[in-house]
Amino acid sequence: MFELIKTENKARRGRFATSHGVIETPVFMNVGTTGAIRGGLSSLDLLDVNCQVELCNTYHLHIRPGDELIKNMGGLHKFINWRKPILTDSGGFQVFSLAKIRKIKEEGVYFSSHIDGKKIFMGPEESMRIQANLGSDIAMAFDECVENPATYKYVKESHERTVRWLKRCKSELDSLEDKINMKQVLFGINQGGVYTDLRIDNMRGIAELDLPGYAIGGLAVGEETQIMYDIIETVEPHMPKDKPRYLMGVGTPSNLIEAVWRGVDFFDCVMPTRNARHGNVFTWKGYVNLLNQKFKQDEGAIDADCGCHACKNFSRGYIRHLLKVNEILGMRLSVIHNLYFYNELMQKMRENIEAGTFAQFRRDALEAFARRV
Repeated sequence: MFELIKTENKARRGRFATSHGVIETPVFMNVGTTGAIRGGLSSLDLLDVNCQVELCNTYHLHIRPGDELIKNMGGLHKFINWRKPILTDSGGFQVFSLAKIRKIKEEGVYFSSHIDGKKIFMGPEESMRIQANLGSDIAMAFDECVENPATYKYVKESHERTVRWLKRCKSELDSLEDKINMKQVLFGINQGGVYTDLRIDNMRGIAELDLPGYAIGGLAVGEETQIMYDIIETVEPHMPKDKPRYLMGVGTPSNLIEAVWRGVDFFDCVMPTRNARHGNVFTWKGYVNLLNQKFKQDEGAIDADCGCHACKNFSRGYIRHLLKVNEILGMRLSVIHNLYFYNELMQKMRENIEAGTFAQFRRDALEAFARRV
């Protein structure tokens, strides 16, 4: 399913085939947690920002409107009118980040809904059945995202349980005969906190299952950026070369470039949409806060080098005005720009890896992204 087309050092240019189309890698997956991009964007808008993959969340869709309802309406692709690939997160991160009261046992996790306090149980089998009802192209394994810091003893117990849970995920997904998407595939998730020996042990253990892809989870949760890079470098040699690698929940444009440099293929993060809703946008000349007073009468585009709908049609001054009066259009235009920028960034990385010029691109881009306009 994964074709490795070209490499430059550890950076990889690849292609991953799914039941709803081919994903060109490296790729940034645009986060539509509940089936839409926050900021007023629909799946049709994602086509205009060159999105390849939409990421939706198992936990949130299970809570509302319900995975059975989505299955009855033909699956998630039909429900949100998105014909390209979808990846569904397992819900594990949300269980551990949103649930105020939870109890972790070998069978799974008992917790209360963050919406109404309803008692819920989710384990590997439940997560797989929910994701099967959604019909995504890529289902993520149910795992525990360990808090940082955590003791070595606890992280060791957790990572061993994660391997056992992954085996149960694979067994359950393989056994389901009424899936919306019979070509749905499972990605495993590497855990182990900040402990390098546990990360390596975990990666070796899950690699034995020969899954279609593997993720690195439990990072970008408060640790220093260099620690994240060090863990990627620790885990990468033990990840199968012929399978895609996914760094979950990351990150800034600089993070993406540095992770690609270290051999990662897939990414997702709420940063471009969340930042945009507060007037913080990314450009090829540096970081811009549109709420800054100096942009009040600025007639220029967010980024003169950008081809997105917002930059082609509206000024910084106008978008700043919309944001200041809390007009949803201001958020929408800012989100459109940031997602277009992120997807264009990934395209440029793919082009430079193919051309053998990624090292120079990395140096130039990191210098630009360190600036504030």
